[in-house]
Amino acid sequence: MPFFVLCKSENTLQKAPIEYVEGELAKFAPVELDVDLSLISENDKNVLAKLVDASRLIDELFLNQVDAENGKMLQSLQASASTENSAYLELFKVMFGPWNRLEHDKPFLGERNKPLGAGFYPPDMTKEEFERAKTENPDLAEAFESEFTVIRRQGGKLVPVPYHQAYSSYVTKISALLKEAAEITDDASLEKYLSLRADAFLTDDYFDSDMAWMDLAGDLEIVIGPYEVYEDNLYNYKAAYEAFLCTVDHEESQKLDKVSAYLNEMEGNLPIPDEYKNFNRGLSSPIKVVNEVFAAGDTKSGIQTTAFNLPNDERVREAKGSKKVMLKNIARAKFEKCWIPIVNTVLADKPLQNVSFDSYFTHVLMHEMSHGLGPGNIVLKDGSKTTVVKELKELYSTIEECKADVLGIYNMKFLMDKGVFDKGQEYSMYSSYLGGMLRSIRFGINEAHGGGVAIQWNYYFEKGAFYVDGSGKLTFDENKIFPAVTSLARELLLIEARGDYDGANNFIQRYRQMTPEMKDAVEKLEHVPTDIRPIFPVVDRL
Repeated sequence: MPFFVLCKSENTLQKAPIEYVEGELAKFAPVELDVDLSLISENDKNVLAKLVDASRLIDELFLNQVDAENGKMLQSLQASASTENSAYLELFKVMFGPWNRLEHDKPFLGERNKPLGAGFYPPDMTKEEFERAKTENPDLAEAFESEFTVIRRQGGKLVPVPYHQAYSSYVTKISALLKEAAEITDDASLEKYLSLRADAFLTDDYFDSDMAWMDLAGDLEIVIGPYEVYEDNLYNYKAAYEAFLCTVDHEESQKLDKVSAYLNEMEGNLPIPDEYKNFNRGLSSPIKVVNEVFAAGDTKSGIQTTAFNLPNDERVREAKGSKKVMLKNIARAKFEKCWIPIVNTVLADKPLQNVSFDSYFTHVLMHEMSHGLGPGNIVLKDGSKTTVVKELKELYSTIEECKADVLGIYNMKFLMDKGVFDKGQEYSMYSSYLGGMLRSIRFGINEAHGGGVAIQWNYYFEKGAFYVDGSGKLTFDENKIFPAVTSLARELLLIEARGDYDGANNFIQRYRQMTPEMKDAVEKLEHVPTDIRPIFPVVDRL
């Protein structure tokens, strides 16, 4: 894509053509996420108002984590009154920066490439420099790798700086708002969580508040803090701030909660030797179906989150397990705006007639459930104790997202055989699974989710489980699909269980490819939105 230069005042900013920017914006279908607040108390509405204020600060904080220059660029775009600049501003806000997350972080404002380590490390820092600094300062090695430190140069040397110091101007305000919200609510479980989380923002010790989050029992489901490590493409060490403000659908939650009773059986059924299975995680695995009122930070950048499985802290998982949160209004919006147009375009007749929202939504649930299964804390051949995250480094997110997708299908089949899910929906499960893959691939195969799906797609094509029929449409072989799912699950789980960085790298290099079949299918979908752009009208009524 050619670029040209636009000048405003004394500033010169190189920009992608306006046609390109408008085209990228069109890939995100605007959707109003209107949520019925009539069932929650007035106090809870006031709590949400405070938390919206805190979440807007999370937006600013995450923008800073993506890149230290983002704040200045945003101010410059906002100061411009030109109609043309409004498109650049809107795309900047969607992407949380001047890089297109759908095109491998290609810049659409300026020429600078996005640093692999985002704003967590000095932009010119090399991996060799980082590793040398750890070796020279063994007492700080843990701090260098911590999810909650940024790496800065001081006196020519790399040093880890705790988040609560590096981002003090933000976290002090966020903490105060959380305290104020805690004082308003009449939900004891939410009061405890918000109070502990307010303290955690000032210390970077999130253990107690994560434990309290597992016990939330009221009408609001709130997540606010640093969690996912996808933004750190250098090491996958550093956590990005985000927020989810949601109301709970208790009836739908109770329907799905029955799955939690089978966690140990699902772990025992994993297709790997027993020595690699993880029965030490807590068995508490609440499932919440919610509707999103507002979101901020990492989760709002680019592609929208449909569901999540938290916390990531293995100490909490071993003590209490993890919670699966399903964002039903987000899932429904994606299904209607993106997913249905995709399957209508690419699927053969029989699988097309068998796709359903229920199969899609259940796979999302099982994807999140499967994040909590399999290796977490591991022991290497030399006897040293470590974690999958630390061993796989920047490759972890792609392998883990791929694993969760594959185990989602594997475990759905297991629960169908157990009678928990309707066995008659097995064909619909595979049809919906195949139909949804291109939606993720369109996110970009260098992104963790899209890359993980590209691996699945190519693996299944190699095994003959997926194929293109005589009419040029996608379908699957009913006899080959589940054996291929089982085989892929085993390969991914063993990579994680052994902390096999080289094996992960080789596997990704082999299967994360844009093949001719994939490219042809993607090109047929140019008319379909890639994802949604949420609008939150509810916040104006709080």
